[in-house]
Amino acid sequence: MWIKHPFFKYLTAIILVLICIFFLNLLEFFKPIRTVIGTLFYPFLIAGFLFYLIRPLVELLSKSKFFPRPVSILTVFAGIAGILYAAYVLLAGTLKKQVNNISQLPDKMKSAAKEAEQKIQENDMGMLSGQSLTHKANQFFGDMIQGILDNITGIVSAVTGAATVLIIVPFVLFFLLKDGHKLIPFIGNRLPKGHQKEGKGLLRDVDRTLAAYIIGQVTVALVDGILSYIGYLIIGLDYALILGIFVTVTAIVPFIGPIIGAIPAIVVALMQDPQMAIYVILTLIIVQQLEGNLVAPVVLGSRLHIHPLTIILLLVVAAPLYGFIGMLIAVPLYSVVKVVIKDLYKFYKVDTGLKA
Repeated sequence: MWIKHPFFKYLTAIILVLICIFFLNLLEFFKPIRTVIGTLFYPFLIAGFLFYLIRPLVELLSKSKFFPRPVSILTVFAGIAGILYAAYVLLAGTLKKQVNNISQLPDKMKSAAKEAEQKIQENDMGMLSGQSLTHKANQFFGDMIQGILDNITGIVSAVTGAATVLIIVPFVLFFLLKDGHKLIPFIGNRLPKGHQKEGKGLLRDVDRTLAAYIIGQVTVALVDGILSYIGYLIIGLDYALILGIFVTVTAIVPFIGPIIGAIPAIVVALMQDPQMAIYVILTLIIVQQLEGNLVAPVVLGSRLHIHPLTIILLLVVAAPLYGFIGMLIAVPLYSVVKVVIKDLYKFYKVDTGLKA
């Protein structure tokens, strides 16, 4: 009978497993597991991200007999620390000056609000009241400050957690760089003998996909940040360095990231001179044209084979689910799943003798 088909047996087993998981979750059986995963997630995410960026340098140094792998890792760490220190020495004055000037933003915003209030009173024909707008604004900021005070414990906890992550990440990263090359053989040798070759090939494909995406996207983000900084300097935008750094951070997320990164620049431009906002938008367009037509094709090429519409849909879905972190991992996660499914299907066709 059709009901005895293996498909229905597997489907029934899956449904029973899901029901068991549902009831175990109601009993908070998985709470300790979620706590462990939540604690380790960010250190391993950041360390894994840095692992793919630093690994090529470690591999290059490790080829020399004078640099054993641990020494190569420590040398790269020292080099990165030196670069960061040099950047701090060169940019500290500018950053300090711009950070101090940021404290003047509230005064500029109050001035702009007063000008807007005067314009409204001159042109509203009695329909709006400046005092009512001021009252609503004060109420909004009052509620916001009260919300921050109510959640001060959560804020302190978040800061403490971030400090813990920064302490743990270097140690996790060191051991990933030291023993990461052993992971694929370790997993592959524990697969059934008839599938070890295919399994190792699948793991290598996943590894290459993640490396290509992370290195390529970080390179693109750095170029976006540098070009934005140069553009902001040319148009005379305040806080150009800080805004350029912000673009670099957000541009790690493809397509949407650079737009998010330009929002603070537009706000600052409106405070400085409304016409400046037009120049910021033009700068964004020019940077995106240079990235899309020159930088991205050279750095990323077509290695991921993902349609831009697919990337946009992934980001739109990931943002409300897991915020910025979801947007950050959505595309590489999709790339990995795509590679796994493609390779498994290829292995299936080989095993069953189907034609490609």
